[in-house]
Amino acid sequence: MWDGKYKTTFWEDFSIAEKFGRSAIKDTYHRAFEEWKDNIEYLTELVMVINHKSWYWHDHHNDSLCEFYSDLYYTADAQAYEYLKEHGSEDDREYYWETLD
Repeated sequence: MWDGKYKTTFWEDFSIAEKFGRSAIKDTYHRAFEEWKDNIEYLTELVMVINHKSWYWHDHHNDSLCEFYSDLYYTADAQAYEYLKEHGSEDDREYYWETLD
């Protein structure tokens, strides 16, 4: 389960990408997903950070980035679920759902 502290640099990675636009954010997501999809904790955190970024931008009244990250979250969640369905164990899927729930 998540202890409330990030183990990765995903938050910082996306923050840097934001300075270069949406294509950089998407690229950051795709690179991170490919690199870390086999690590259940990191994969879960990747999806979680994207969700947290959406809420961050909502709280900071940037509807455009909020919506962008929200859409990316649904894409990332679906991709993670499909990957875990095919390649993950039952424990991996349980960890993912319990942590993000």
